[in-house]
Amino acid sequence: MSREFKLPDLGEGIHEGEIIAVLVAVGQDVREGEPILEIETDKAAVEIPSPFTGTVEEIRVTPGDVVNVGDVLILFSGASKFEASSEPPPATQKKTAPAPSPATAAPVTGTRTGPIPASPSTRRLARELGVELGDIAPTGPEGLVTAEDVRRSAETERAAGPGRGKEPSEWAEALATDAGTGPSLPDFSTWGPIEMTPLRSIRKTTARQMTLAWSQVPHVTSQDDVDVTDLEAFRRRQKSIVEAEGGKLTVTVFAVKAAAEALKTYPQFNVSLDTANGRIITKKYIHIGVATDTGAGLVVPVIRDADQKSISDLAVEITDLTRRTRERKVGVSELQGGTFTITNIGAAGGRGHFAPIINYPEAAILGMSGARMQPVVRKSDDGNPEMVPRLIMPVVLAIDHRVLDGTDSVKFLAFFREAMENPERFLLSIKCSC
Repeated sequence: MSREFKLPDLGEGIHEGEIIAVLVAVGQDVREGEPILEIETDKAAVEIPSPFTGTVEEIRVTPGDVVNVGDVLILFSGASKFEASSEPPPATQKKTAPAPSPATAAPVTGTRTGPIPASPSTRRLARELGVELGDIAPTGPEGLVTAEDVRRSAETERAAGPGRGKEPSEWAEALATDAGTGPSLPDFSTWGPIEMTPLRSIRKTTARQMTLAWSQVPHVTSQDDVDVTDLEAFRRRQKSIVEAEGGKLTVTVFAVKAAAEALKTYPQFNVSLDTANGRIITKKYIHIGVATDTGAGLVVPVIRDADQKSISDLAVEITDLTRRTRERKVGVSELQGGTFTITNIGAAGGRGHFAPIINYPEAAILGMSGARMQPVVRKSDDGNPEMVPRLIMPVVLAIDHRVLDGTDSVKFLAFFREAMENPERFLLSIKCSC
């Protein structure tokens, strides 16, 4: 008797994914818990273990396929039952009754608990319209909440009077669509050969996020140059100690610590603007995202409570987190909750100042480029000017001008520059916030 293996609920509101690799073949014997598929979601790649011990009878997917929770992916023969549970995951349980039509959606009595089936775009739309998914009567297959369900719920709340519901803005609905709303392009094949590559999950998410940030946030950038000569000397002296603990002591590690202390000193940077409710949300925690190039796109894993960790702790954690991100083995929860982002293009050969886009809904982002030796004029010991070679690193701070001003940028960058230029004094001055 054949048993169906369906895409299980991956948690964190993920409802679909792209097949990256099929790790088994027809006729292969598989044990329960053995990885059988690799699937990429909006930002992370995960290996899916087999819930059965049995033989692969049929594989219904190939790399590149986009599948939804509940889709049948593989058939097993001679499969034993679940050992951990006698029931399949909640997302794979079928309803006995057909899904109601939009006009006859079953009423919801109280807020539903547990995972709510909905696509990422539907969840984004719900957040923008201020609607709780658990309060919505789903009309999609197997209890799936659709975008139309969200809009209908928002209309109902507005009709009921003032409350949680917000007026939908045009950008919210446009950017929530999976296909996008860009203008039609000409047929480029008219002028020569072309190649068309579908947007992968990571790049598609990046495109939506950057469009949202650029369209909604009035960016203002401030740039500076940081003398990291002493920092580099300090790093070289201490790196073997950190390497013995399993970490790499990079300039980014020091930047994360310096930025965390700057956020403590200037908490107005650790905010998000809630335009729907007319308020500024200040986070009492400092979680710093470190933009990481995966080869398939940019992903931002998050270092939690960066202000409470030592340089060694940060080095070990950043080394591990960026490695797993590049290997696409980072958990979805490790990509969420950031309050400030740092992006360093130095490793890729980037030189000079550049203007990064804010990682919305954060209020600021710090960009760093590769440091290089430059002639610098400064006072000598006898008070006369002299020209000396120094290692200079360009930095740029982009802010959301709706909540921050240019003077805020100047103060933040001055704090950051002082910390990076005098690392030993900076580290000795840090007060424990634990």
